[in-house]
Amino acid sequence: MEITLTEFKVNLGKYIKMSEKEDILLTKNGKIVSRLTEPFSARKEKMEKQEIAKKLVGSVKADYISPSDLRAERLSQK
Repeated sequence: MEITLTEFKVNLGKYIKMSEKEDILLTKNGKIVSRLTEPFSARKEKMEKQEIAKKLVGSVKADYISPSDLRAERLSQK
């Protein structure tokens, strides 16, 4: 989202809250001067979840396996 510095000053709390979920680009005279972004820990957590999801794709070998059987198989590998 792109907003002016004036708009940012007027609604600081609103945009701080929004920056937890998306990047906020601050502009001055039509040029981007700064970016407000989500905390590193939240971004790192999202990346870790995506990596786990990528590893899970294709991990099931059968056409269908029940959740309880899948859990048992996963626990036996530890």
